[in-house]
Amino acid sequence: MQFPVYIGLGAWKIHPHFLFEFLGYAVAFRLLLWRNLRADSLPTTQRSSIIAGGMVGAVVGAKALVLLQHVDLSWLDWRQWLLLIAQGKTIVGALLGGLIGVEITKSWIGVTKSTGDVFVVPLLVGTAIGRIGCFLTGLRDRTYGTLTTLPWGVDFGDGILRHPTQLYEIAFLILLGVVIVWRKQSPYRSGDLFQIYLAGYLGFRFLIDFLKPDFHLLFGMSAVQIACLLGFLYACRQLSRRSFIIH
Repeated sequence: MQFPVYIGLGAWKIHPHFLFEFLGYAVAFRLLLWRNLRADSLPTTQRSSIIAGGMVGAVVGAKALVLLQHVDLSWLDWRQWLLLIAQGKTIVGALLGGLIGVEITKSWIGVTKSTGDVFVVPLLVGTAIGRIGCFLTGLRDRTYGTLTTLPWGVDFGDGILRHPTQLYEIAFLILLGVVIVWRKQSPYRSGDLFQIYLAGYLGFRFLIDFLKPDFHLLFGMSAVQIACLLGFLYACRQLSRRSFIIH
């Protein structure tokens, strides 16, 4: 397999990152509108405001965290820094930025109830689809893992067998989705599903990013790992405050 793996569409060849990122966003948004919002008790105007606030926060968070994640590039090549500003983004930054944007919007419009559960399935599915594009892009995506001697190591084009961390993440998202579907079978408080997703995904990312050759900003951790740790502690605190118990 030669990376990046372009996707043929008739006479066109589409870059995998662009294609699967677009599909991830499209499917996630469709799931949000078609399935989850039908059972949403919030008025349309309030839900629209919350979605808009989350989207703005996600864009800001995705850009800010990716710049911190790769701050070392500014010392090596200013053109790489400009490329990051133009194209760089990170899922963790988008997730946490979106969470902050939603909470600010809710405070502004006077919504006090938990609203995150409707986003869980779209986030799981959209992220998994997007990671397919990350894997097929190879080295240019900078989401690959460190070298490995394990039999499933992947050569992304530089002759080194690496952990396919993108595939690890897809597998974890499927597992997390199964756990959340199972949890939905029992009574739960509004907001619990989102906090389970948040704690699970950020906890996974904190651990798996030790297998990535990223710049370690502080205490042997990358900027993304530090953000994951803070977000994981926040989610655990929220769950404990709800006296969450798995039956």
